[in-house]
Amino acid sequence: MRRVEHVMGFPVSLRVDDEGFDETAADRLFAWLGEVDRRFSPFREDSEVRRLDRGGPGSGRISRELAEVLALGERYRAETRGAFDVRLPGRRLDPCAVVKGWSVQKAADLLTAAGARRFCLNAGGDVVVAGGPWRVGVRHPEHAGRLCTVLELTDGAVATSARYERGDHIVDGRTGLPATGLLAVTVVAPTLTEADAVATAAFALGREGIDWAAAREGCEVFAVDADRRVSRTAGFPVAGAGQAVRRASRVPGSAGGAV
Repeated sequence: MRRVEHVMGFPVSLRVDDEGFDETAADRLFAWLGEVDRRFSPFREDSEVRRLDRGGPGSGRISRELAEVLALGERYRAETRGAFDVRLPGRRLDPCAVVKGWSVQKAADLLTAAGARRFCLNAGGDVVVAGGPWRVGVRHPEHAGRLCTVLELTDGAVATSARYERGDHIVDGRTGLPATGLLAVTVVAPTLTEADAVATAAFALGREGIDWAAAREGCEVFAVDADRRVSRTAGFPVAGAGQAVRRASRVPGSAGGAV
């Protein structure tokens, strides 16, 4: 089964290779992502996030799911000493850096609960896979349509934070300024909840974020800094021979996806 829908502001593609898979599970998956967009988007005036941000009567009563998202945001704020923060001074509450990976991982869990054993769920280039091997391409940070590396996963998740789609949109909460020390950072982790948040947090930290992410248990990292130096942890699951890369400008490199 293959299916693609546009939800949460980006394309979400689903491929399930199990024979006899109940496709109503895919309906539930996309319905969940649509619900997340309605409830947690900081751009919808009627969302739960916006109601909380505005304050007023009843705004302190939040759902269990939003409490979970905010707790994750606080965890990474503390662990990065404020570089990652969903409540930047002078800005509206914006938990998107947590919500995307968290919600897509829960969507993948719906598939597993429905009996799917081999699938790929790609949400705007951040990917959860099961029953591989699956190959996932990592976009070159400066050349659209090219890859700087390809990794191979059996089960797990991969997320990339970069400047190539939205410019300098990730802010270092310690300074209030855009984080510019890295061009891109890709994190492989057991869940997309962790991979996505760690990738964003590492980007906000700048160059020090590479070592911070690499030190986290279960995380593997591929990063390109502003000087185009490439760093890769020893366990990063590069497909094929996996020869070391020294400079991004020497590597062919497109938006992440699985094949």
